Amino acid sequence: MGKELLFPDYIFESSWEVCNKVGGIYTVLSTRANTLQNAMKDRIIFIGPDCWSEKDNPYFTEDKSLFGEWAASAVEDGLTLKVGRWNIPGNPIAVLVDFTPFYKRKNEIYARLWEDFRVDSLHAYGDYDEASMFSYAAAKVVESFYKFYLDESKKVIYHGNEWMTGFGLLYIKRYMPEIATVFTTHATSIGRSIAGNNKPLYDYLFAYNGDQMAGELNMQSKHSIEKQTAKNVDCFTTVSDITANECRELLDEPVHFVLPNGFEDDFVPRGAEFTRKRKQARKRVLQMANALMGTDLGDDTLIVSTSGRYEFRNKGVDVYIEAMNRLLREKSLSRKVLAFIEVPGWVGEPRRDLKERIESGKKYDTPLEVPMITHWLHNMSHDSVLNMLKYLDMQNRADDNVKLIFLPCYLTGDDGILDMKYYDLVLGNDLCVYPSYYEPWGYTPLEAIAFKVPCITTDLAGFGLWVNTEAGHEGEIEDGVKVIHRTDYNYSEVADIIKNTIAEYSNFTPAKVKKCRDNAGKLSKKALWTNFIKYYYQAYDHALRQRDMRLEGRK
Repeated sequence: MGKELLFPDYIFESSWEVCNKVGGIYTVLSTRANTLQNAMKDRIIFIGPDCWSEKDNPYFTEDKSLFGEWAASAVEDGLTLKVGRWNIPGNPIAVLVDFTPFYKRKNEIYARLWEDFRVDSLHAYGDYDEASMFSYAAAKVVESFYKFYLDESKKVIYHGNEWMTGFGLLYIKRYMPEIATVFTTHATSIGRSIAGNNKPLYDYLFAYNGDQMAGELNMQSKHSIEKQTAKNVDCFTTVSDITANECRELLDEPVHFVLPNGFEDDFVPRGAEFTRKRKQARKRVLQMANALMGTDLGDDTLIVSTSGRYEFRNKGVDVYIEAMNRLLREKSLSRKVLAFIEVPGWVGEPRRDLKERIESGKKYDTPLEVPMITHWLHNMSHDSVLNMLKYLDMQNRADDNVKLIFLPCYLTGDDGILDMKYYDLVLGNDLCVYPSYYEPWGYTPLEAIAFKVPCITTDLAGFGLWVNTEAGHEGEIEDGVKVIHRTDYNYSEVADIIKNTIAEYSNFTPAKVKKCRDNAGKLSKKALWTNFIKYYYQAYDHALRQRDMRLEGRK
């Protein structure tokens, strides 16, 4: 086309996960921020919820010198704000808004949105009210800032992430047409719900009616705000081709652009530091496992893990356990395997008996009771992981060549047993396995290969599809990522392929392992934000051109 892209003078970007680490969107925004901050120098402003009340927010540092006059005037607009910086690389400006005052106007706000955009809030429950009031408050912040400092001569974008920002995007569309709007859905609420309710998503995608399924699964309100936002913004985007297909079928709206999730690798240690941390991680997990199970696993043990949110089927935790069960009887396995499930459950407390054993430094030849779990749970008898282990009779017996341990915590360095952060732990792995059934992108495998840990994933993950495109064929473990073809119905085949891949890897020579690890590291470099940010620039250009056409039409 050859035309020069329009570039914004200001970007306001909102998400429930700005300065609020609860999921993968935090990683998307916090790693991309540095690239945008370098390009825009404090003209990218993130808006998040002030949900820490009186407690210190570790992700945010308030700075009352930033936009002080506006912040003072915003109080008169009924806004309670904290302005400061997000404690991430680039230290971009962040505004945290208290959305609770808007609850008293909730019905009026919902009624207006029904009148303007036919958004159905009647069936709201769960986090719908909270998200909607935050989103409305975030839009009021943008409106207030714009009116205080800016005018139509400035190219301004408001970018919202997930259905939780839909209210604000529609408010801006209705009352601030001078601002261009971009909406990114990282996963459709109805698609996630179909998959999470054990319904076949992919074979029937063409036949599902999103509105009908929303009614059946009690998702009407979330689906309604997401669908209307997608239809009404200047630029509708998602994170992978697989989710773009979902948007077209379930929201009846094709996306304008796919914005793949990049990352920065500044959290990956280099050289001697990498080697030291890897040894430290392996030593720590082997020490813990031996104390729990009364074993004597050495450094030649093949350490494997899966991790992510506790979505038993969607994240493929079920098929991972099944694969480990089959691996127990695999004759070609040449090394002992220590496998972890690192997903946060309903944790009660760290096991005191395990902690005492670890701290004693002694060796034990008898297992503790329930030698499959590191922390006691509140719901031991209703936990999906423990129930499947019980059903399969996987007890981590002394002569089992595959041991599976459930580590049911957020690994933030203070779990009471390992006391190591996830990134410090994962680089000790030999392999990571993420056999997702529903995964719009997939940060966990991308993070794994950044640490040169080869991984196994599926082509139902956006990341898996991207790997296949980069490799020019279905990814193999030698490429650094094995991509398994997964469908609604090939669970057993997927479990077998995972089992076979791990057994095959256990027989690799040190030279072949090194090549695998190097290829994993090289592949991760292709997903850095420096390579992916161009897609965002195209989306900004599209949104600004739509805005210009709208403003021309008003003249």
